[in-house]
Amino acid sequence: MDVLSDAVTALRTGRPVATTMAWRAPWGQRFATVPGAVGIQVVVRGDCWLLPEDGPPLHLDTGDVVLLTDGRGHALADDPATPLRPCANAVEREPQDDGPVRVLCAAYELNGLRTHPLLRAVPDRVHLAGGPTLRTVIELLDAELATEHSPAGIGVTALLDLLFLHTLRAWSERDGEPGALADPAVRAALDAIHADPGHPWTVAALAARGGLSRAPFAKRFAALTGRPPLSYLTWWRLTLAARLLRESDAPLRAVARRVGYGSEFAFAAAFKRHFGTAPGFFRRGT
Repeated sequence: MDVLSDAVTALRTGRPVATTMAWRAPWGQRFATVPGAVGIQVVVRGDCWLLPEDGPPLHLDTGDVVLLTDGRGHALADDPATPLRPCANAVEREPQDDGPVRVLCAAYELNGLRTHPLLRAVPDRVHLAGGPTLRTVIELLDAELATEHSPAGIGVTALLDLLFLHTLRAWSERDGEPGALADPAVRAALDAIHADPGHPWTVAALAARGGLSRAPFAKRFAALTGRPPLSYLTWWRLTLAARLLRESDAPLRAVARRVGYGSEFAFAAAFKRHFGTAPGFFRRGT
């Protein structure tokens, strides 16, 4: 996976959920604040207004995608003046074909401590007119939701990851790569780390990937990612290890080797320093 793909998987805890909602005018739906969550609203059919808690209303047309990264409450309505009714659950079921306006609503639960440093530049609200790739993912997700009983099923989860990823890519292509990803030298080092996190990387080796000498590279890397190169490497190794522990039954020694630790003991010590709990307890959720 590339760096943005890794960032998406590092952000998520648990499974994202999604559903479609359909309305006839007049209608207004308020979505509650969910700390540490990312919301995605996609207008599948018709048009509507997005009403943020602060700021002016935003008109949305068919195919528009809105990524809401701050977990703050917002509303959708046929008109900014329409009274709103609360929606306690962003995936509360509604009749899927009972109105001319149809919206795909999705939510990610995030672990704020694991937020990827490369995505700090993503604004609180990203509004995109969906291009061909986004439209394809949206059509697949819409079809999956129509046939799958669970709004958090495996197919929905995979397609939501794709939707999140391609929304970020479309934003970065439109507004410019965020921070570190726009710098060729730092991007080359990040690509190397993410392609082979278990490799015994040194600052000099990563600097060589970017065509810089050691000191200028280290300074630039820290300025753009918020961490020195080897600190970032450790952070990513342990983030990856946490995901492997939660999402696989691989033995600890295999996880340790996968993320670059020569012994299970060294891995367990580093993991406990970082997360405050031993890998085995972390895996069991205790």
